[in-house]
Amino acid sequence: MDFNLSAETRAWRDELRAFLAAEIPAGFAGSDDFFDREDQVPFARELYRKLGARRWLTPAWAEQYGGMGKTAIEQMVLNEELAWYRAPAGGRLFTIGITGPAMLVHASAEQNARYLPRMASGEDWYCQGFSEPESGSDLASMQTTATRDGDEYVIRGQKIWTSNGHVADKMLLLARTDQAAAKHRGISAFIVDMAAPGISVQPILNIAGRRDFNQTFFDDVRVPAKDLVGGENNGWYVAATTLDFERSNIAAISGARRTVADLVAWAKERHAGRRPWDDANVRAHLAELHVEAEVGRLIAYRTAWLQAAGKVPNYEASIGKVWMAMLGIKVANYGVNLLGLYGQLTRGAEHAPIDGRVLESYLLAASGPVAGGTGEVQRNIIAQRGLGLPRG
Repeated sequence: MDFNLSAETRAWRDELRAFLAAEIPAGFAGSDDFFDREDQVPFARELYRKLGARRWLTPAWAEQYGGMGKTAIEQMVLNEELAWYRAPAGGRLFTIGITGPAMLVHASAEQNARYLPRMASGEDWYCQGFSEPESGSDLASMQTTATRDGDEYVIRGQKIWTSNGHVADKMLLLARTDQAAAKHRGISAFIVDMAAPGISVQPILNIAGRRDFNQTFFDDVRVPAKDLVGGENNGWYVAATTLDFERSNIAAISGARRTVADLVAWAKERHAGRRPWDDANVRAHLAELHVEAEVGRLIAYRTAWLQAAGKVPNYEASIGKVWMAMLGIKVANYGVNLLGLYGQLTRGAEHAPIDGRVLESYLLAASGPVAGGTGEVQRNIIAQRGLGLPRG
C-alpha cells in the first residue's frame, strides 16, 4: 500500500489541525485513552457537535448520513489528530468507531437513516452491552435474555464493564433470544435507549480512581422490535464486526506517540541541575519507543487501507490490538520511571510532571491486554486466521 496521503486529504488534515488548535484550550487535560472525566463531558459534547456540523466527525460515512463520503483513511486521520491534540474522547470510539461502522454493515436502511445522522452530528453517544460477570472472553456464554412480546422485546439481565455507560444516550446490546440454540447462534443485537424504564447504571471505579466503567442492570426493559439489528439470532456476527473495528482503532497509538513526544520534551529540560536527554541510555530508550509507536501507526493505517478497499480486517486488527496494548504498557512504564519520584504524583498535584498524565497512563495501561479481547485471544486469531495454524 501507499502510506502517503492524497493532497486533498492533507489539505483537510491541515484544516482539522487548525480547528483543534483553536477549539481546545491551552493546557486542556484531555485523556490518553477512550474516556473523559465527568467534568469534561459538557465541553466534549460541545466540541463534537461542532465537528459534526462540519461533517468532520464521520468523514468516511455517506453524505446522506452526515458524513463527507470519503474513506476509512480520512476516518483514521480524524482519530489520529483528535488523540494527538488530546481532544476529549467524546464517546467517539464506541459511537463512530464501533457502533456506526457495524450498523453500516448489518443494520437496515431504515435503521441507518434513523440513527446514523444523530451519531454523525455528535448528538448521540453510544456504549456497548457485551460482557457479563461470567462472560468475558467467552462472550457467547452470556445469560441476558431478550424475549419477544408482540412488537417489543423484553430484556432481563446484567452487563458489566460498560464503558461510558453513565454518559451514553444509546447502547448496542447483545442478548440471548434462543435458549435452545448453540450458544453462538442464539444471540441478537439491539439498539437500546439508555433512558428506557428498567435500566440502572452503577459505577465501577478503576485503579486510577476514575469512573470509566459501569455495571448495567436490565429489569424488564422493553425495546421495540424495529431496533433489532441484523436479524434475530444473528447478533454474534454483529458483535464480531464491532470487535474488528474496535481493535483497529488508532487513538491509543496516537496517544502513545504524543506521550513519547512529551517525554522527549521533558527530558530536554533541566531538572535538579541536569538534562536527562544528555544520557545516551535515555535517548536510546525514547528512540526505541518512538520507533515502536510508528510501527503501530503503520499497522493501523494498513488496517484502514483494507477497510477503504471494502474489506473487513480480522487478524490484521488483532495484530494492532496486541501491539497497541503492549506499547501502552512500555511507554507508561518507562515514562513513570524516567520522571523519577515526582512521576508518582497524580493529576493536579503542584509538582506533577506532564500534569500527572504519565502516572495515570501507567495505572490504566495494565488493563490494555484484557479490555476489548485478551491478548491470548488475539494471538489465537492471528495464529489461526493469519498464519493458518491449527487450533491447539
